[in-house]
Amino acid sequence: MSEKKRVEAIVTGKVQNVGYRAYAREEAATLKLNGWVRNEPDGTVRLVAEGPHDALERLLDSLHVGPRLAKVDRIDETWTAPEERHSGFEIRW
Repeated sequence: MSEKKRVEAIVTGKVQNVGYRAYAREEAATLKLNGWVRNEPDGTVRLVAEGPHDALERLLDSLHVGPRLAKVDRIDETWTAPEERHSGFEIRW
């Protein structure tokens, strides 16, 4: 099992009103990651996820693809130590 980490990602592109948050939640839950995802006022999607480093890398790979109607232009990532404040993965409003 790989070292636990935390990644904060800002996803830019056509990522709102296309099911992106639900897609991200489903992918994170499948990987048993903790954290949250939400739409930002500037049209981006912000995500915070914690768990094994290799699972976080797999999540980021899937986020680059996104759901069928999405078009991801860029994902900016910030990696830090886990804070372990989350249980499960949720969509925030």
